[in-house]
Amino acid sequence: MQLFNDYSFESKRAILRVDFNVPIDKESLEIQDDKRIQAALPTIKFILNGGGSVVLLSHFGRPKNGPDPRASLRIVLNRLTALLDRPVHFAETLEEANNAVQGLQSGEVLLVENVRFFPGETEGSIELAQNFARLGDCYINDAFGSAHRAHASTTQLASFFPKDKMMGLLMQEETRNAQHILSNPKRPFTAILGGAKVSDKIMIIENLLTIASDIVIGGGMAYTFSKALGGAIGNSLVEDERLASVKQILDKAKTLEVKIHLPEDTVAAVGFSADAKNEVFPTFAIPDTWMGLDIGPKAREQFTEVILQSNTILWNGPMGVFEWDAFSQGTKHIAHAVAEATKLGAFSLIGGGDSAAAVSKFNLSDQVSYVSTGGGALLELFEGKELPGIKALR
Repeated sequence: MQLFNDYSFESKRAILRVDFNVPIDKESLEIQDDKRIQAALPTIKFILNGGGSVVLLSHFGRPKNGPDPRASLRIVLNRLTALLDRPVHFAETLEEANNAVQGLQSGEVLLVENVRFFPGETEGSIELAQNFARLGDCYINDAFGSAHRAHASTTQLASFFPKDKMMGLLMQEETRNAQHILSNPKRPFTAILGGAKVSDKIMIIENLLTIASDIVIGGGMAYTFSKALGGAIGNSLVEDERLASVKQILDKAKTLEVKIHLPEDTVAAVGFSADAKNEVFPTFAIPDTWMGLDIGPKAREQFTEVILQSNTILWNGPMGVFEWDAFSQGTKHIAHAVAEATKLGAFSLIGGGDSAAAVSKFNLSDQVSYVSTGGGALLELFEGKELPGIKALR
């Protein structure tokens, strides 16, 4: 694998796989958050400043039946043009792209339509990858958020550039920050895990048991832990099929002397709605008709104390339904605690997805060490897996 910073892009057409899968308003189709586009700018500008031109490939949403105007990368074209402060060409088809690259000059940018509009992308088609490869002289993968997908544009495309393939600046930064924790984290190392399902986090918890000193559990997954320990969880979310796995995790944590912290109390509601009546109950004694939707005030203090004593912090997953104000306080307190710990000298990595959305919502993105652009990809790294998109570059 080439080193991006040492590569000469003079007069080269660089095929750059980016992640422009930004959230949009479903009605107006306006971009709600352009952080993923901004995250790719340093790599794009480095190539252009080095005398090269750029052919951008990205997915956008999950179109099921071919081209869909609501998943067209035309939606991001104006924003990208404004951020780069230069015109950006656009190609809807591979034929258009092939014609466009013939006249692409140094300093120019071509954005190709959503790669998932092309048959074979998600299946990892070699034929499609070969067609993409004809668009340039070298291949750079800067789409960390898609690095766990073995798709045509994220893995197979690299095989057509045995010597001229490399990570972009964002991919380098993402992997460097992940390795900062995976390799030799400064202890105490606290992993904060939330979200709805234990099943989504089983493998990461098992792997973290070998490197973390403390694991904080919040969100819907906390109630499966509570029930595994004999707690009454009312109508809260639970994965009964995971109770045995959770018991094994708890036993292994004791053996390895890793502290697992479950919330002392819970903000529970009589129904799953933003304005449902809510009360605070002990997490292990939630009445039958109530469901837990956020960690309670005691749990916020409990978790904050653990976080402030940490030197390394990984956070992936909210503490409750933070999109609703009534159930956002737990996630808000955790976000502020992570920011405060960072101010005190801790290294904090925010694991993309809802966690990234949370620190953004509470205006704390610039008060933590690093906010990842890839939720699923980062999780797989912390599960101990090698990501296909990175493996293909080696």
